[in-house]
Amino acid sequence: MASLHLSGVTKRYGDQVVVDDVSLDVRDGEFLVLLGPSGCGKTTTLRIMAGFAEATAGSVRIGARDVTREPPYRRNLGLVFQNYALFPHLTVFENVAFGLRRRRVAEPELATRVGEALELVRLGGLGGRLPRQLSGGQQQRVAIARAVAIRPDVLLLDEPLSNLDAKLRHDVRAELKRLQATLGTTTIMVTHDQDEAMALGDRLVVLQGGRVQQVGSPHDLYRRPQNRFVASFIGRANFLPGEVAPDGATFRTPSGLAVAGEALLRTADTLMIRPEAVALARERGPGPNVFPATIEVATFLGAAQDLDLRLDSGDAVSAILPTRSGLPDWSTGERVFVTVDPSAAIGIRDSELAATVVATSPATPH
Repeated sequence: MASLHLSGVTKRYGDQVVVDDVSLDVRDGEFLVLLGPSGCGKTTTLRIMAGFAEATAGSVRIGARDVTREPPYRRNLGLVFQNYALFPHLTVFENVAFGLRRRRVAEPELATRVGEALELVRLGGLGGRLPRQLSGGQQQRVAIARAVAIRPDVLLLDEPLSNLDAKLRHDVRAELKRLQATLGTTTIMVTHDQDEAMALGDRLVVLQGGRVQQVGSPHDLYRRPQNRFVASFIGRANFLPGEVAPDGATFRTPSGLAVAGEALLRTADTLMIRPEAVALARERGPGPNVFPATIEVATFLGAAQDLDLRLDSGDAVSAILPTRSGLPDWSTGERVFVTVDPSAAIGIRDSELAATVVATSPATPH
């Protein structure tokens, strides 16, 4: 195992900047997830880590070793790809053994390490099968076993679950989480799926336009996003335009709505409120941030109701409320009172970060 460090990494293709001055410190044993929409630079960043793409500027270190100019085979990395990349004519055993044979590992040790890797991914009895005899989830676990069998310093995962259906994706995700916790291998994964990222990562790196927008734990990014892009990419959110009042504790919208908040950035031009932080009542309650409203659309989702609300000020917000047994559902057209806890009213900037990576939270290595 080892840490991995990027310093000022930039990648240009002609005049196009795909990765723009990215610096990251991935700690030994950490599970870090690179997250962002298509074209944000996350896969190119992973390819630079792996040595498949050469950085135009900047450096890559694994532990204390500068590997910026070293080819992939000298970096001791385990790689898992979106399309599994298994050899169809080789058995499961031989697919997992492939990297070990290239490293000239002796047969007795090779057999032991392949067996251990297959047991780790719970495929111990399937070594003699061919890939076509396995399900998609099993094939992906073979690819993971092949990557960990070489005992890599760092494990790199490029959209490893995107080819699986929803049920398999959930199951393999749980297996991947368990495996990484068991091995403690420094792991870096690329995904565009926010649920995957939140479930797996000790820390998330959100990228857009080749630049790092924010780095932090899933909790930090969800509860304290630094700009609108991060807030909208990690979960759902209500956004109200306006400005922070001189007292620094109130946000005012153009309609005159005044919302008390406990985390109002002085320069904030947008108020973010998560839908699950919006409470409803049929009678006015005590406390701050109680606003009369009308339910414009009520959608029943089984375990929850998704509500579109229009405040009397004219501002629109949405709410997600759990369905409670024995209580009446909320109905379209119903008059209600909306309450927002001041701790859930977060002031952010609408614009994306120009270049600065905002404060990173400590990781919690397994």
